[in-house]
Amino acid sequence: MASRTAAPVSAGRGSLLILLAAMLWGTTGTAQALAPVGATPLAVGTLRLAVGGGALVLVSALRGTLHVRHWRHPAALLAAAGVAGYQASFFGGVARTGVAVGTLVAIGSAPVIAGIVETFLSGRRPAPRWWAATGTAIAGSALLLAGDGGWNADAAGVLLAVTAGASFAVYTVASKSLLQRLSPDAAIATTFFTGALVLSPVLFTADFRWALEPRGLAVALHLGLVATALAYVLYVRGLTGVTAAAAATLTLAEPMTAGLLSALVLGERLAPLSYFGAAMVLVALVMLSLPDRDQRRADVPAARS
Repeated sequence: MASRTAAPVSAGRGSLLILLAAMLWGTTGTAQALAPVGATPLAVGTLRLAVGGGALVLVSALRGTLHVRHWRHPAALLAAAGVAGYQASFFGGVARTGVAVGTLVAIGSAPVIAGIVETFLSGRRPAPRWWAATGTAIAGSALLLAGDGGWNADAAGVLLAVTAGASFAVYTVASKSLLQRLSPDAAIATTFFTGALVLSPVLFTADFRWALEPRGLAVALHLGLVATALAYVLYVRGLTGVTAAAAATLTLAEPMTAGLLSALVLGERLAPLSYFGAAMVLVALVMLSLPDRDQRRADVPAARS
């Protein structure tokens, strides 16, 4: 029996769900910084995917929406490749070129690539407001992440970061297609479990003894259950109400959250320019989240019926 697809949410609610997901993703850097010594970026990313994917599969199985045949669907395989590719390339890019440049290039390139891919597949160009909001958000992210002066333009690192952005864009567009056939929980479980299998060789080569310590276990559970399972449930549910291009732009709330958390939790000082950049990102996200004129006009009859 095929999984039932969920009814799409409104654009406003979809934007809110994606913003909440991005804020949860923004906690990953702080969580990794609090991990015990020996927690390498690739090991953290692999364990995050394994714990999160396992939890999503369990929930989907309990709901009776998990079917093995879904794993062979091209959109599911493409989304899984995007998830695994993002984990590997993002952490590699950040290691080579630094957190500031790596994060900005990866997350900043994702909405642009998603917009191009979605335009190519659907023939529908993003609205002018999307271009304005995306440009503002990327510029704001640059100011936010440049506050520590940690710019290190390593060519290979930048290429890996762009690969991460492309991977996330592929995941977003493929998930949007997958949601036309599967319920959100089935789509996420299928994608993440398959993505975890792709990265499973790392489980046999990396050192995970840090995860057995109380603090390490807390970090692993937070990254897997909260910053992955819960965050992607919110994100994929939000995808039913907004375009893939808009969703990728809304995820630029992640570096804003990460920057503010680094100041509040880790005690890192942010330059005044960083706060201005965070404000620019916030303005761009509000621009993108507000319903357009046509949408407001369409909502009026529905509200009266």
